[in-house]
Order: sequence, then C-alpha cells, then structure tokens
Amino acid sequence: MKLGVNIDHIAVLREARKINDPDPVEALGILKLAGADQVTIHLREDRRHICDEDAELIVQKSQLPVNLECSTQSEIIEIICRLKPHRATLVPEKREEVTTEGGLDIITYEESVLTAIERLHAHEIEVSLFIDPDLEAITRSDALGADWIELHTGTYANIYAMLFSGLHNSRHSVKELELPRHTLKTRLDESLTALKTAASHASSMGLKVAAGHGLNYQNVEAILDIDAVEELNIGQSIVARSVFTGLERAVKEMKALIR
Repeated sequence: MKLGVNIDHIAVLREARKINDPDPVEALGILKLAGADQVTIHLREDRRHICDEDAELIVQKSQLPVNLECSTQSEIIEIICRLKPHRATLVPEKREEVTTEGGLDIITYEESVLTAIERLHAHEIEVSLFIDPDLEAITRSDALGADWIELHTGTYANIYAMLFSGLHNSRHSVKELELPRHTLKTRLDESLTALKTAASHASSMGLKVAAGHGLNYQNVEAILDIDAVEELNIGQSIVARSVFTGLERAVKEMKALIR
C-alpha cells in the first residue's frame, strides 16, 4: 500500500503568521528521502493554505507524483490543466468548513464533475473522486470516467476518536458523546464494513482505490486490512508529529506501520 503525504498543514502554519516560513516546497526532498510515494496538496478556492505559487513550484520540483486536490470550479480546473500534476482529486468545498467534511456529491453535481473529468483527461491528467463509501456514488464514478476513487474515512476516524481517545469535534453533538461504548463500537464496525464493501465494489469495477481523511498513527491499522485500498493520503497527523520528531522520522514511522 502506498503513502501520499498531504503537506497542506505546513502551509497552514506559514499562513498563521502570513510570512514565508515554513515553506512547503522544502518538504519535497524530505518526503522522497523518507520513502513517501506521493505528495498531496489541496488548492482551495479561498487559498487558505496552499497558494498558486506553491502548487506550481511543487508540481515543477517534486520527484514524487503530485496529487492535487481541487474543486470542480472552472477557474481552478483551468489552473490544474496548466500545471499538469500526476493526478487531480476532485473534492467538495465549503468556505465555512475547517476541513473537508464529507465526500463529493457526484450525483447532485454530476454535470460539473463530468465537465471537470473531461477537461482533465484532455490534458492527460488522471482523475480521482473523493467520495463517501456509497455504492451508488462508486457506480456513478465509474460511469463518469474516473480513474480512481478516494474513500472518505472521516466517519470511521471520528468514531474511533470518541471510542478510544475521548476526542471529538464540533460536529459531534452532546448526545453522540454520551453514547455507550458498545454503541460506539457497533458504529465503528459498521463504518469499517462500509469502507470494505465500497473498496471491494470499486475494485471489481476496475477503479483504483485510495482512502483518507482523519487517519493517524493510532487508527490506520484497520484500514490497512482492506485489501482493495492501494493508497492512503495522510496529512495532518504526520505534520503534527513532525513538530516533535522532524518530518523525515514522522513519515518513516507511518511507512513502517503501513509495511
């Protein structure tokens, strides 16, 4: 299983002070040395972390394949077509969200997704769709011509955090946090079953399968047991650990877990 390292949070730290340091471009050589298989970045419409210059330099300088996450907005797709990363992953965006909160609704927004896929394919860029583990969404992804799907693992990660770490975020209600452990365990098992079923369904249709969102050093093990998943994209937890261990060691530790 391959590891894509999302370096958006290096840019988040830079933007906290609106200065030039740390520079996400400097991470590229470290990722290669540490054994990462891919660099992942997200060029958001609001440019809250990765900016156009970052994206251009990363695509130009990276010795690893670059997976560039983006919305289906026409202007953004035009930038991606010009930069020509190895892969574009289409994701949903809401200005008010802290991070991507769910999969792309490719059924409601089928027309814009199809237009984006066709434009990206015309520039020889493979396309992944970041979706929830929903069988209908996977079937539509294949019909629309996607090369990959990336399964949103946020539901699994959130339940895992509540069950084993006592952690939660603002999307969890007080009622959810008071659920008994056996109920949380059941929900965790259900979320894993949904991911396994979705990955198997996608693989059977010829789609390549990645997974990501909220994965960390504690919860990744169960995802590694899903045979159809070929790649993980992990960012925040690796960059967070790197504050204490350095980026190279943080990546190597995640690679060791994957092996």
